[in-house]
Amino acid sequence: MFPQLTLGEWLLAVLAATCIGVAKSGFSGVGLVTVVVMARLFPPRESTGILLPLLIVGDVLAVTAFQKHAQWAQIWKMLPPTFAGIVLGYFLMGWIPGQHFGPVIGWVVLVMVVLQALRRLRPNAYAHVPHSRGFAWGIGAWCGITTMLANAAGPVMALYFLAIKLPKYNLVGTSAWFFLLVNISKIPFSAHLGLIDQHTLLFNLALVPAVALGIFLGRWLIALVPQKHFELLLLVFAGLASLRLLGAF
Repeated sequence: MFPQLTLGEWLLAVLAATCIGVAKSGFSGVGLVTVVVMARLFPPRESTGILLPLLIVGDVLAVTAFQKHAQWAQIWKMLPPTFAGIVLGYFLMGWIPGQHFGPVIGWVVLVMVVLQALRRLRPNAYAHVPHSRGFAWGIGAWCGITTMLANAAGPVMALYFLAIKLPKYNLVGTSAWFFLLVNISKIPFSAHLGLIDQHTLLFNLALVPAVALGIFLGRWLIALVPQKHFELLLLVFAGLASLRLLGAF
């Protein structure tokens, strides 16, 4: 059974799914638009489970397109702290009351918007962060928590990979494999929380073509549009949407 959505809401869902593909092609800030749109179409807590299979589809397509650029040393380095953060995020999801989950997603997305905007406006701002094991574990743990609570960890890892000076296509290929492994690991937790079932999977299936379209669109945009201008515009919309989740207007 599909969710009872109006035509306008279905168009928003298609837009959100398309943004997944665009984000997986290198425009990581675009993924924040997907998070806030889904959190408006569905109860915020449930939206995280509805979104997860679509993210995995995007990860698989991105791996297919960019797998040769992955740097596995960085992936193995970041997986352990990220898995620890996912477990912590799982317990937080069970503890946070449902009526407060919208503001939680709003705050997570708003923080990610600010960090992503700083990255675009001042690309050298993160060039001198420490590259210690403690720094990597802190980033990984925060990535795990944010991906479990709001599926919004893309900008976190983009900032880390920028700090360690990964080239553009290596960043995209490494992120693709990293988030494929991370998102697959989240399935048992989301299923146990009752956030994934046969109905949500049918809804996901209907939106798979939009994710694929987003992958092709993202690859085209990378060569055509200045990335910082494109993402800053979308970050404005994501920031406004996160403020709406927080009840600011």
